[in-house]
Amino acid sequence: MKLRNFGYSFLCANWSFASSVQHNDQDLEQMWGQDWPFSGIQTYAHLPHERCLIDKSLDFDIGIIGMPFDTAVTFRPGARFGPQAIRKASQRQTSMRGFNFRAGINPYQNWAKIMDCGDVPVTPMDNKLALEMMDAAFENLLDRNSTLQKSEMPPRFVTLGGDHSVILPILRQLYKVYGPISVIHFDSHLDTWAPTKYPSYWHSDESEFTHGSMLWLAKQEGLLSEDSNVHAGLRTRLSGTGWDDYEEDDDVGFHRIECDEILKIGADGIAQKILDVVAKDRPVYISVDIDVLDPSAAPGTGTVEVGGMLTRELIHIIRKLEDLPIVGADVVEVSPAYDHAEITSLAASQIVYELITNMVKGGPVDPSIMPKKKLAGIASAREQIFLEPAHQTM
Repeated sequence: MKLRNFGYSFLCANWSFASSVQHNDQDLEQMWGQDWPFSGIQTYAHLPHERCLIDKSLDFDIGIIGMPFDTAVTFRPGARFGPQAIRKASQRQTSMRGFNFRAGINPYQNWAKIMDCGDVPVTPMDNKLALEMMDAAFENLLDRNSTLQKSEMPPRFVTLGGDHSVILPILRQLYKVYGPISVIHFDSHLDTWAPTKYPSYWHSDESEFTHGSMLWLAKQEGLLSEDSNVHAGLRTRLSGTGWDDYEEDDDVGFHRIECDEILKIGADGIAQKILDVVAKDRPVYISVDIDVLDPSAAPGTGTVEVGGMLTRELIHIIRKLEDLPIVGADVVEVSPAYDHAEITSLAASQIVYELITNMVKGGPVDPSIMPKKKLAGIASAREQIFLEPAHQTM
């Protein structure tokens, strides 16, 4: 009986060894390369992760970059934790199950190589230094060509905020490549307020840089296209006793679509009004402040305004913009400390997915959208021509 048991054990051991040898001969990527939504390192949508700021030889078409900066807010802080929250909320997204039924493509299994580039390590101690760091980071990120598509165009980025002020350094660096940018600004607030709209006895040059003044600053620096920018989803209270804020917004060059209009013309009507304003032959940047959504759909943000869009409506509008020449995008102002059940970060992660889908479906950026003088020099002298930011005032 003991001999029989010994023989059985010997056979089991040999079977186990043979099985392990067989497994070792299999493709390890197939065996261990797929994570469940609840496993693995939390990159956006389980995309491959590289530190793009450190390795400039990386080859990709679309990058996800976190900008965890929130010390330019005027009310509740906390958006520095937004990139982490958005990535965590995106874990049910994978390239294997990424087909976008609204767009008819899987952006993760198409022509574009998409990568999570990590975060910019922005200082929370000094806003002047933080702005310099964000400028330098985006200059670094855009200073590379896409050899995948044999193109002189740099990769495109979807930025995870962070407060909304992060758009200023992004626009500065995009301007160097593409010239003036048309901005589609989804927000409940104008964000074109001059610094004088925040009166205080105490003042410094750095205090002018806030998450409500950055589009005004972009105008002063010549970064915006003329009369081809639009706000969508507005419902903010205004200063004083009249329409002064709107008149100043006109001077910055924005058209306004108030959120209440969706009750009259619907999501299709809002999308069409945007398309009627934004030129189809100029570079377009889409900026999504998560507070464009109603607090019931996005409570985790710093400056909530009631009466906003539903997530479904915003996604529908974004899908209607897929034919525009999008050169970059962001989703900002996600503050998970004010959230519950990940409602806000889940909405944000879906919006990022839709923005990526638009970039992929639209194909590589057509160089013809660039001004002729920039197009002529991009292949050989981009760095020499554009060494300094455009008319910086900070």
